[in-house]
Amino acid sequence: MRSSPPVLPIDVTLLKPGLRLAVGVSGGADSVALLRALAGRSGELGLVLHAAHLHHGLRGAEADEDLAFASALAADLDLPFHKAHVDTPFEAQEKGETLEEAARRLRYAWFRQLLASRQVDAVATAHTRDDQAETVLAKFLRGAWTEGLSGIHPVVEFPEGRILRPLLRTTRGEIEAYLNHLKQSWREDSSNRHLTFTRNRIRHELLPQLEGWNPQLREHMAQMAELARDEEAWWQSELARLAPQLLLPGRPARGGGRAAADSSGQNLSIDASRLAALAPALQRRLLRFAAEQLGAAPDFVATEALRALALTGRAGRKCELAQGLRAERTHRELRLT
Repeated sequence: MRSSPPVLPIDVTLLKPGLRLAVGVSGGADSVALLRALAGRSGELGLVLHAAHLHHGLRGAEADEDLAFASALAADLDLPFHKAHVDTPFEAQEKGETLEEAARRLRYAWFRQLLASRQVDAVATAHTRDDQAETVLAKFLRGAWTEGLSGIHPVVEFPEGRILRPLLRTTRGEIEAYLNHLKQSWREDSSNRHLTFTRNRIRHELLPQLEGWNPQLREHMAQMAELARDEEAWWQSELARLAPQLLLPGRPARGGGRAAADSSGQNLSIDASRLAALAPALQRRLLRFAAEQLGAAPDFVATEALRALALTGRAGRKCELAQGLRAERTHRELRLT
């Protein structure tokens, strides 16, 4: 009895009829599978499909061949094709970034340019459940907060439009089985084997070792990301409700009221006694929210320093933290500048 052909699991709830959707196609298995799957269902889903490829200026002739492959695939599927070239090594040096960081920044900047051109309404990237597990583990190793553990989000909103990830519940095994059934080739990025890159070490060394302890680790990491994402969404709505009641702009003025920020910059204050009455989780969230309004992102140690100053610090004590954030304890308030 002949087995049924594999079906690529796609989160179609992200896709609306009439959507003009560009699929970011690197030439790798994930993006090729997403493009083939959506092209095969574009009529059913009511999609107006495009293909998009960014040449990062890395890997020389190999990258040129990736571009040619993506262009040919789009032509075979009779899809509009968008392309651009960037100089990732130069940009990384200019910004003091790693090649990975610069490539990601440039890729999403180009997606936003494509969205701003109004030729498409959204861009789909082919991040998978395996990518999700690698991302969550990488962020955990860097000491991420809950928002970091939320990993790759299914939808990212930009002013120009949305980035969609319809394959976040799909595994690489399912993708390769799908492409093999179609007899569809794909490109292999040789840099994916270089262990100098953190993600590759996680993919090829750390995750396989950890799966020796728990074979379901990738699924569990993906579940953790979903839980963290929903927790973070709840916290953001809760902070939007509570922050206006607890954060005070400027400084107290004689005779009552608040004075505007002085020449040293923007000021926010928190009533220390009201802060002390809150649960520690809310204290941390509120302090980090206040710091974010001033352009800072305190880590755990800095956040705990702010809590200690607010809850047990004496009037007149001050501390200076990273990113120019300053805190001062008065008799009644913790002031952030």
